[in-house]
Amino acid sequence: MAEQPLMGYRRADGRVGVRNHVVILPVDDLSNAVCQAVAATIPGVMALPHHYGRLQYGADLDLTFRTLIGNGANPNVAAAVVVGIEPNWADRIAEGIAQTGKPVASFAIERHGDLATLAAAARTAQQFMQDASEMPRVPIARNELMISIKCGESDTTTGLGSCPTVSQAVDRQVLDGGTVLFGETSELTGGEHLIAQRCINDTVRAKFQDFYDKYIDEIERSGANLLGSQPTQGNIRGGLSTIEEKALGNIAKTGTVPVVDALDLAVAPTQRGLNFMDSSSAAAEFITLMGAAGAVIHLFPTGQGNIIGNPIVPVIKITANPLTANTMREHIDVDVSGLLWREYNLREAGDRLMATIDRTANGRLTCAEALGHREFVLTKLYRSA
Repeated sequence: MAEQPLMGYRRADGRVGVRNHVVILPVDDLSNAVCQAVAATIPGVMALPHHYGRLQYGADLDLTFRTLIGNGANPNVAAAVVVGIEPNWADRIAEGIAQTGKPVASFAIERHGDLATLAAAARTAQQFMQDASEMPRVPIARNELMISIKCGESDTTTGLGSCPTVSQAVDRQVLDGGTVLFGETSELTGGEHLIAQRCINDTVRAKFQDFYDKYIDEIERSGANLLGSQPTQGNIRGGLSTIEEKALGNIAKTGTVPVVDALDLAVAPTQRGLNFMDSSSAAAEFITLMGAAGAVIHLFPTGQGNIIGNPIVPVIKITANPLTANTMREHIDVDVSGLLWREYNLREAGDRLMATIDRTANGRLTCAEALGHREFVLTKLYRSA
């Protein structure tokens, strides 16, 4: 059978997406209700409710702006409607998204109220939705797709099967001239030197080491015992007794290619290749940050069976655990448990994953999308002012 060409959406700024969402983006938690009402009024548009955006300051506020602007600017988004309690911050986010050239509008609830804001935003969303429906898919190259990777609910099969399978996709994507994002700073512990050794030069290595050292310093100053959080209870149940064991499995998915840059939270990469982003290992936060950086497909190896999804970035879940593949089959996009039975080799498992990436890029819904998993969670740094 001839290989199907990849077809995606080329945006005004030249980037390529695999979905064509119209999103209703609240600036703050107070605006969630209006955004959800717009989504209920105009079928097909998607609200992105979240819990922050008020009384934040400094780096924490900057991160919220980067995350909201980045997700609205993501190539999987065709157009965005921004709603805030007051106009200044709503306009700031809309202006950031508008730099991509895509349609965007902003509305403020103050001095209008929910109902008038809902009416105005819904009219705009309707128009954006109709315009987006005419956007055609066009031929694209796989290396134009920015891919992110993170594992979750890991166990012994993750390091043996699903993470090495993802490494196949990482190496192929990067060697083909593409871009891949990884992170999970906490879950590199005990293997961080392996990532440092792969940094492309001393500058990148120093940036990566600084991110990692600051994380360790914060944990040590807190005096916290992370057992049960790192590794999690699910990890322990799956046979991972230490964070070092978890880290080696985690690192196995990053392939063999060099790390070309080390990025702060929600910062888009400027270098093609494998990029590290300093980030939490919490799945919903992580993928939201990846969406802000421009990822359009996420690869998620799992052992015990994580059910994560994202409203903007399709999440492809891969497992090598036969029990999970059987009992949670509605969540698993790629079953590579045959690796453990030696039914096929690692390269063939990689071929299976690449085929699923291509089908997802061409429009097939992932399990998480079909089930309605739309976890969208902002990362917060500080307490509120």
